[in-house]
Amino acid sequence: MDDILVLDNGGGFVKAGIVGTHDDPIVVPNCLARPRGSKKWIIADQLEKCDEIQGISLRRPFDRGYLVHCDAEKEVWDRVFKALVKIRPPETALFLVEPPFTLSAIRKNTDELVFEEFGFQSLFVSHAAPLVHLYEANRRPKSRLALGNCSLVVDCGFSFTHAVPIVQGFPVYHGIKRINLGGKALTNYLKELVSYRAWNVMDETYIMEDVKHSLCFCSKNVLGDLDVARKKGRENYIRCQYVLPDGVKNKRGFVKDPAAAAAYFSKQGGEQQGEEKEEAQAPMDVDAAVDEAAEASDPNRRNAIPVADDQELTLTNERFMVPEMLFQPADLGMEEAGLSECIVRAINSCHPDLHPLLYSKYISLRFEVLFNRVFYSIILTGGCVQFPFFKEKLESELRPLVPDEYNLNIQLTDSPIKAPWYGGALLASSPEFQGCSVTKKQYEEEGSHRCRWRFLQ
Repeated sequence: MDDILVLDNGGGFVKAGIVGTHDDPIVVPNCLARPRGSKKWIIADQLEKCDEIQGISLRRPFDRGYLVHCDAEKEVWDRVFKALVKIRPPETALFLVEPPFTLSAIRKNTDELVFEEFGFQSLFVSHAAPLVHLYEANRRPKSRLALGNCSLVVDCGFSFTHAVPIVQGFPVYHGIKRINLGGKALTNYLKELVSYRAWNVMDETYIMEDVKHSLCFCSKNVLGDLDVARKKGRENYIRCQYVLPDGVKNKRGFVKDPAAAAAYFSKQGGEQQGEEKEEAQAPMDVDAAVDEAAEASDPNRRNAIPVADDQELTLTNERFMVPEMLFQPADLGMEEAGLSECIVRAINSCHPDLHPLLYSKYISLRFEVLFNRVFYSIILTGGCVQFPFFKEKLESELRPLVPDEYNLNIQLTDSPIKAPWYGGALLASSPEFQGCSVTKKQYEEEGSHRCRWRFLQ
C-alpha cells in the first residue's frame, strides 16, 4: 500500500506525518516570516532557527480560520513535503484535516492545490473533532465516551473555538457552535494591554505569542487575583518579568525568574500544564520561593536572572485577564457568547432532531441515560486549552449552567496539539480508508464539488 500522509493544516501550526512510521508528527508554524531589513522570506521550521525575531513580519495562509492565501500555503507545504516528511506526492495519499463549514470556493482552491499543484494520488478530508473523539475512544476503550460513542469536542484553536457534538462517531452539523475567539485574538489582546501599559509591542507578534505561552494562565478567582495583582512587594505573587530579546545578548526572549513566575501555582497548590508535564511538587511558601529563586544562579541556563540593562516586560493581571477573554468576551465589548454558553447551546441544539425518540417511554429512558453518560463527556483539545487551570476554570463556569441531575465529565486530551493527527492516523490505518478517498482520476472526471459529497460536506 502507498504511503498515507496525515496533514492537520491548522491556522497556527502544521502537523504532518506518515502513517505507520511510529514517529510523532512534525509540528511547524504555518506561516512565512521575513526578518527586519531582509528581503528573503523564511518558511515554517526555519522561523524557529531565526535569531533576528525583533520586528519580524509574519504572513499566514489562514485568515479568520480559513485558507485564503493558497500561494503562501503552497510554499509552506512544499517545505514540509520536501524537507521535513520527505515524500513524493504522486506516490502518496493525503489525509487532510480542515475546519468545519469551509466555504465551497475555499474547498475548490484546496482541491486544486492538492491535485493540480502537488499531484497527490488521492485525498480524504475530515474535521478535527471526530478525529479527537476517535483517538480518545481508542485510548480509553472502557470509558463512558467509548461505550456510548458520543461526546462533545471543544476545539480551542488558533482562529476560533468550536463546540462539536459527536454522535456515533459523526459530527452533528446543526449542533456545531463557534465563537470567533482563539489564540490569535488572545495574542492581539495581550499586545494591546502591554502596549498601553509598558512597551509598544504591536509589531512583535512572534515575541508576544511566546510571552502568552510562557506566562498566561486561567484564574479560578478573578476578583481575588485582581486584588493580589494590585499589591506591592512579595505579597504580589502574580507579578513576574519577561526579558525581551535585544538581538545581541539575548537572541530570544525568556522568563526572568521562573520560580517567581510559578509562585502562583505553588500558592494554588496546583501544577503547571504544558507539553512536558512535570510531577507535582509539595506546596511551598511564596516568600521562600522568591528568595530561593533570587539566590539561584546557573550559568548553563538562559533563564538565569539577567543584569539590569536587559529590557524587561513586567506582567501582573495581564497573565490571567487575557485567557479570561475566552470565558467573558462581553466584558471587552464583544458580541460573543462565552465558552460555557457556547457548550450549552451546542448541546441544546441537538434536542430537536432527537425529540421523536421521546415518544416511547422505554426509548426516553434510554435517551436519558445516554444524555447523562454521553453528551456531557466533554473533550478539550487545541492550543488554548494548554493554559494552566483551563479545565478547572471551564468546570466552574459550566457547572451553574448544567442541570443538577447531570454530572460533568471534562477530559483534557493528553496531546491537545497532536490529538487530531493521532485520530487521523488511526482512521487512515483502517481497511476501509482507501475506498473512502477521492482519487485524482475521479477529481479530474467529476470535479471538486461532486467529490466533496463523499466526505458528507
